[in-house]
Amino acid sequence: MASSAVKFLVFDVESVADGTLVAKVRYPGEGLAPSEAVQRFREELIEKTGSDFIPYTFQVPVSIVVAKVDAGYGLIDLVALDDPEFRSHVMTKHFWIGWEAYHRPTLVTFNGRTFDVPLLELAAFRYGLNVPGWFNVHDKSWEQHRGRYNLQAHFDLHDVLTNFGATRFHGGLSLAANLLGKPGKMEVQGHMVQDLFDEGKLEQINDYCRCDVLDTYFVFLRSAVLLGRISLEREQELLETAKSWLTERVDQRPVFQQYLDHWGDWENPWS
Repeated sequence: MASSAVKFLVFDVESVADGTLVAKVRYPGEGLAPSEAVQRFREELIEKTGSDFIPYTFQVPVSIVVAKVDAGYGLIDLVALDDPEFRSHVMTKHFWIGWEAYHRPTLVTFNGRTFDVPLLELAAFRYGLNVPGWFNVHDKSWEQHRGRYNLQAHFDLHDVLTNFGATRFHGGLSLAANLLGKPGKMEVQGHMVQDLFDEGKLEQINDYCRCDVLDTYFVFLRSAVLLGRISLEREQELLETAKSWLTERVDQRPVFQQYLDHWGDWENPWS
């Protein structure tokens, strides 16, 4: 595959708390074990906010799944970085090197501007990586890749659907996917990732991330229809091609069969 063929990187990140960091920053001098610090932080968050989701600044990636998409919006490949070891520092390095190697394609996420991208930026900071192409802070403001309204650099589907945060998108990616007949959340939910990691179920976390990326890709296709970049007919062709791509790979990746078992066809009111 020529690197020039990849025009979009549709991706998602799953992460877990760094217990050592939590203990050091939140509970200095208390002698808490990393797992104890994480549990205490989660309990405090639930009491305060109703959610035990620990801020990304205390987290590290444990899964980065990327779908490579061509200029015609066709799915080229879907990969979990550093499979099967899933080392945080290696995944982070591969992500940023890959973005450069594919000539800085457009990043595509669902609400990645508030989580996935800053998490990967902070991971690069943590692991001592050079990412000058992304941090082009000396370029004109409208050319900087990190600019909020630079959809050429980062196409955040959540931003597009909410007019850059003017409204709240209740239901998230799962709702958007379900509007199109796609599975959305299945057995695993985002809040389960920390516990799955503690149980050593890294492969299950990465399978969950794979399915989220598929949902994101299909929402991306419909958003391309919305923006007039492709026709509805072209989107439907791409859906069938992607479905065949998944079907051909169920023996290699059983989670694709689970995804296909929950696959639904969009009810076309125009037909």
